Amino acid sequence: MRKNKITFITLGCSKNLVDSELLMRQFAAGGYTVEHDPKRVNGDIVVINTCGFIESAKEESIETILSFGQAKRQGRIRQLFVMGCLSERYHDELQDLIPEVDKFYGKFNYRQLLTDLGKPFHNELATERLLTTPAHYTYLKIAEGCNRTCSYCSIPLITGKYRSRPIEEIIREVRQLTVKGVMEFQLIAQDLTWYGRDIYQKVTLAELIARLSDISGVEWLRLHYAYPGQFPKDILPVMAERDNICKYLDIAIQHSSDRILKKMRRGITKEETVTLIGEIRETVPGIHLRTTMLVGHPGETEDDFADLMQFVEEIRFERLGAFIYSSEEGTYSAIHYKDEIDAVTKNRRLDTLMSLQETIASEINTQKVGQTMKVIIDSEEQDFYIGRTEYDSPEVDPEILIGKNSKLSAGQFCEVKIIGSRSFDLLGQITG
Repeated sequence: MRKNKITFITLGCSKNLVDSELLMRQFAAGGYTVEHDPKRVNGDIVVINTCGFIESAKEESIETILSFGQAKRQGRIRQLFVMGCLSERYHDELQDLIPEVDKFYGKFNYRQLLTDLGKPFHNELATERLLTTPAHYTYLKIAEGCNRTCSYCSIPLITGKYRSRPIEEIIREVRQLTVKGVMEFQLIAQDLTWYGRDIYQKVTLAELIARLSDISGVEWLRLHYAYPGQFPKDILPVMAERDNICKYLDIAIQHSSDRILKKMRRGITKEETVTLIGEIRETVPGIHLRTTMLVGHPGETEDDFADLMQFVEEIRFERLGAFIYSSEEGTYSAIHYKDEIDAVTKNRRLDTLMSLQETIASEINTQKVGQTMKVIIDSEEQDFYIGRTEYDSPEVDPEILIGKNSKLSAGQFCEVKIIGSRSFDLLGQITG
């Protein structure tokens, strides 16, 4: 065990990862050796940043905490701290359940951990992070919280009302990061498309991405977590005109059945959704849409699910993920609906939907064979390099496996000809 070495374990989404990176930078400034998600923990302090979104995420967080609680009892670590969404929502319960944890922090008071360990918070480093991603890309959180009222979602209960970061602060952070070699930025928030309403009294996402794209060194900007209701269409011509804004949009649709959309409190109809997708694809030619679907919401019948299947088959999303409904304490659906759909039915619907999407993704990939595409290299394996196009976000989207006919390095852009396809990934070779 090494003293003054602190290990961070981050669970859940990329927004949590940003929080970990901010706190890691502060600890590094305080003289600690800092590591993130190592294969083997050999420091004396562990900080677990938890997720509390759905039941499976909560279970993973609790299991991780219990595992490190056992490590503390066995003397393999000296102190254990927990922060993030799970402890924001269930602070008192967790404190009683797992006494091995020295202290629980919420989603927003984790700075107190520094004080509790006798270290100051460095205000001059407030926007600096110790990046855990490869040096050429990062996640850029532009807001916290959510003002939507979706029936199934616990996020507003955890994070509170929407809070945009000022444009100038975000610009300053991006400039700091480009100086360090970051070229690719994934813009994230619980809802990008609400950005600015709270501090500028209007949605200012279009202005933000335009100004970020003007910054020297920004090669790619990619937009995650848009909401279809009240969608700010003024971002579309900006995306179409700017070469360094990826032709990519992560927009969570969740369902197509009007009956289920109403029960979900999504504030949009199927017809409005189809119209919006058409406008997006017409204004930004070649755009790749990533979406998320939810199956098994209370009241979802076989007819509703058939509607969803037909919708997905007709729209042909380039990227699609799905998850199973779980009744989350305090949400509208948990209070007002009975979770009457059994687990077998939910899992069958999930598997059926994802099987359809695998076919669609495979067909879309096949159409790319023969094309030459701009690719960024992420890493090197024994027999090939791994890269991505502007249509591929790290961790969640397909990769391009590139033969080693040229010497490449992580963060390098190159032109790659697509020579083959798999269900989700592509095969390529360097041109020229």
